[in-house]
Amino acid sequence: MATSRFLRPTIIALTGIGLAASMAMMTTSAASAATVISGPINLGTAATYGVLGASAVTNTGPSVINGDLGLSPGTSITGFGGAPNGTVNGTTHQTDAAATQAQRDTTTAYNVAASLSPTQTGLTELNGLSLSPGVYSGGALALANNGALTLAGSANSVWVFQAASTLTIGSASEITITGGASSCNVFWQVGSSATVGTGAQFQGTVLAQQSVTATTGATVQGRLLARVGAVTLDTNTITASTGCPPTGTTSESPTITSGTPTTATAGTPYSFPVTATGTPTPTYTATGLPAGLTINGTTGVISGTPTTPGSSTVTITASNGTPPNDTQTVVITVQPTATTSPTPTPSAPATTPATPGATPTATAGGGGNTPTGQLAFTGSDPTVPLGIAGALLAAGIGMAVIARHRRRAGRI
Repeated sequence: MATSRFLRPTIIALTGIGLAASMAMMTTSAASAATVISGPINLGTAATYGVLGASAVTNTGPSVINGDLGLSPGTSITGFGGAPNGTVNGTTHQTDAAATQAQRDTTTAYNVAASLSPTQTGLTELNGLSLSPGVYSGGALALANNGALTLAGSANSVWVFQAASTLTIGSASEITITGGASSCNVFWQVGSSATVGTGAQFQGTVLAQQSVTATTGATVQGRLLARVGAVTLDTNTITASTGCPPTGTTSESPTITSGTPTTATAGTPYSFPVTATGTPTPTYTATGLPAGLTINGTTGVISGTPTTPGSSTVTITASNGTPPNDTQTVVITVQPTATTSPTPTPSAPATTPATPGATPTATAGGGGNTPTGQLAFTGSDPTVPLGIAGALLAAGIGMAVIARHRRRAGRI
């Protein structure tokens, strides 16, 4: 019971210390701000269509649709049938079961795109922007005449633009996609109608609640899909995106998972791996590294031979084209080169001159000669144990004498 009374407060104290340490770690850990976008948005059977209208599809001039052409529930498709009219390099579905299903799938995709949580809100003018993957929303989105919009990412990067009302792409404007990304993963969800200006170079799939109009000479790498209204063309080239990655691919922003770097030593090779999660696989940069150290942008390994002792504050960044990037600030300490004191060389023992006339005799067991009358040296000094043995012997004798004296006194 006494042991139990002692252990109980000890266990409670240790538990409290553990909880406090855990809370401290929680409050000092960097918050994870991963952004996950479900995408590409599943277009279902609508993915094969370059143009899909609801009330009508109208064309002027030698437009080319590289993909299917569809209409449902309307009945009027005009301006196609070969030069000088438009050409369809695919299948035309006019008010049939395939077009009806494609419209259902378009509605599903439209609703999914509209439901995504924005990465950035309040957008209006897109000219001059370079946007990383994410969901961008605004009221009326516009790209000015002769404007330029750059979408910078990687093969699996996804962009979704949410326009509460209209989308207006200005004349001679251009959308450029870099870093291995493609128009497969660019979606424009438009609350009313979309217009692609004269000579514009547009990329992505338009999911319009009302109508879509492409004016003279505009090119579209993607799709023009209208849920309720018409699609109107004028000497355009529309190419449905092909070779797209499977639906359901997830893009996840990076999170650095490595801990505090180990201590380095000046003049000694050093290596520390920085690791991070994320899809696609993150790449790495670092600023403030000690002299002699570099970071491998692909593997994340900090390596090299540091040259100068001291402490350096280093900022590590992991990025993969899906915002936000993750940064970590650490301190790398380079300690001085360790110095070792030279080991002193023992001096040779003095030689005792031999006594004239003394005849050495062999000790028992062989192995060497010692002067007559001396014990052979065995590696330990016998003085101490012999002294202890003598003291014990004397004590035993004394106790025996005292006991004998008491017995004799008792008989008298």
